[in-house]
Amino acid sequence: MSDKFFYKGRQDARQHHTAYGGFQTNASQKSGSKKYPLTLVVTSEARKKEVEAQVAAAKLHATISVDTREGAAESINELTAILNKTGTVTAAKSPSRNDACTCGSGLKFKKCCG
Repeated sequence: MSDKFFYKGRQDARQHHTAYGGFQTNASQKSGSKKYPLTLVVTSEARKKEVEAQVAAAKLHATISVDTREGAAESINELTAILNKTGTVTAAKSPSRNDACTCGSGLKFKKCCG
């Protein structure tokens, strides 16, 4: 019997999409947790205490370092992104044509307000 009926072709040399890093497939990494704390950089001890209070109020975990060099920049982008995150937006379902009208008239929506 010939092997030509079972020929699968040459193996493709393409890499897996996660090999080069552009996409995080590990959904269990929650930044701000004990296992994956936020890494924040502030410029003074007073600012460190303010940021620690914000982190504690949000019930997060963070590693805060103080950089006192001249021209050092503050880096708290991870914290502001988590604090400014909005919730899921849900829209109320509008009644279909044959449902009872929401105004309470007892008529169908298509005969009353629709």
